[in-house]
Amino acid sequence: MAPLSLIPQTGIPGPLLLAVLASYLLGSVPFGLLLTRALKGEDLRQLGSGNIGATNTMRALGRGWGLVSFALDCAKGWVSVDVIAPALVMAAGDSQLVMCGAAAVLGHCFPVYLGFKGGKGVATACGAIAAIDPLVVLTAGLIWVFTIRLTRYVGLASILMGIGFPVAAWLRPSNDTSLLVGCTLLALLVLVRHRQNISRMLQGTEPRAGQGPKESPGDPNHE
Repeated sequence: MAPLSLIPQTGIPGPLLLAVLASYLLGSVPFGLLLTRALKGEDLRQLGSGNIGATNTMRALGRGWGLVSFALDCAKGWVSVDVIAPALVMAAGDSQLVMCGAAAVLGHCFPVYLGFKGGKGVATACGAIAAIDPLVVLTAGLIWVFTIRLTRYVGLASILMGIGFPVAAWLRPSNDTSLLVGCTLLALLVLVRHRQNISRMLQGTEPRAGQGPKESPGDPNHE
């Protein structure tokens, strides 16, 4: 059996591989779905937009529980970076932290527990990036607030926030490019996950904040 310190097949140090796997499994936990099932006895995927994220949880359970869902999704990213990575990887640097944060985001978007059909990953990304550099999330968060107040499109706010991550990381006073690369890949993932939102906004059928989806329930491409 290969020693834990190195997995020859991948060339990835064993502790880092375990940290990435643990982060992915944590990211896969569908808190919005679990909260809705526990409090309402229903499947969140069959309500509202069908998305498992905080926005649809808010539709199903109200603003308060939607914010709880958002906080828990953020916590998945934060714990992956600030707890799991340091616990399993000795002297974890930015690159290892970014890998664990990215694994948590991928877990939320493609959860193994739900047949790899998950949410958009923005909240989990916020938690992961905040654990590395809170100013990056603060900057992108201001973009989200400004966009939602101006347009009331949650999808557009999330897209512009995602784009804001690499811009804010580029302005970061550090020579380490790991966070910039991670944020750039995240921005591409956000764009891909919101492609249907973009299409509906161009068609004028995207619901604004406070409105229900204009299409049938269970469409996972809505927020």
